[in-house]
Amino acid sequence: MDLVRDYLSNFTWDTLIITSLRVFMMILFAWIAMKLLQKFLLRLEKRLIVKSVAVGEPPSESQKRIETIVRLIKQGLQLALWLTFGLVILKEFGVEVAPILASAGVVGLAVGFGAQNLVRDVIAGFFIILENQIRVGDVAIINGTGGLVEKINFRTTVLRDLAGVVHIFPNGSITTLSNMTTEWSAYVFEIGVAYGENTDHVIEIMKNVGKSMLEDPEYSKYMMEEPDIFGIDKFADSAVIIKGRIKTKPIQQWLVGRAYLRRIKYAFDENNIEIPFPHRSIYFGEKSKAFDLQLFDKTKELELVKSHGSKSQS
Repeated sequence: MDLVRDYLSNFTWDTLIITSLRVFMMILFAWIAMKLLQKFLLRLEKRLIVKSVAVGEPPSESQKRIETIVRLIKQGLQLALWLTFGLVILKEFGVEVAPILASAGVVGLAVGFGAQNLVRDVIAGFFIILENQIRVGDVAIINGTGGLVEKINFRTTVLRDLAGVVHIFPNGSITTLSNMTTEWSAYVFEIGVAYGENTDHVIEIMKNVGKSMLEDPEYSKYMMEEPDIFGIDKFADSAVIIKGRIKTKPIQQWLVGRAYLRRIKYAFDENNIEIPFPHRSIYFGEKSKAFDLQLFDKTKELELVKSHGSKSQS
């Protein structure tokens, strides 16, 4: 009680009025700062939305990503503002804030060492969202694992592969990230034809198939242009490989690619173009005599007929 009396005895009416005015001014300043912060964040959100619309990002995904970024910035700035305001108020009432700051620094250092992986994941997740590296609904390859992006959190990113397996990656552990559906996608194909075929004629047929798909309303809405036939890519064991690419809208490359290959098969059948299969030659060594397999089969058939006739007579 004596300590409280000594503390209160130092306050006079003049000190109380001046301190109250200072506290009121600080509250007013904090209120103005909050209003300015809200206006700044509102303008930032509108600017990010306009930018995302300009690059053709889906409104639902852009709104989700932008709201996440703005909410994180708002929470961080509000926390910093109210902590600063609280420390200043304590100082006005005569409380020494230096020990509090020192203690907070020690605690923060301890927490930082203990939760450094968590902090790293959150920071990495923030930049993944801020830079729009991937979005929910994209098809991405993370650390060598491919799948559909189902969730992007500040700490983790969730993929689901074709088999339905869910893969969860801490954002801080992501070393390689490949987005297969940014702005546009592509289906790369390699089609083999027999060595005896006229490759110029084959390429012309492939181009015509691409043109017919681009004129088809079912697929034209997904295709960005006619298929780009690169030409002969390599000579394989039993086929000449022709390589090409179809540019499509994001995540539509597999739909268009499968339809293109189906039509290529029909077109090749109509034009009698051979799609080869692997051939193998059997070698019996230098000491074996060469023989005609067809003649060998006929000889066997004659022997069987003769043996069957002799048995019948007996």
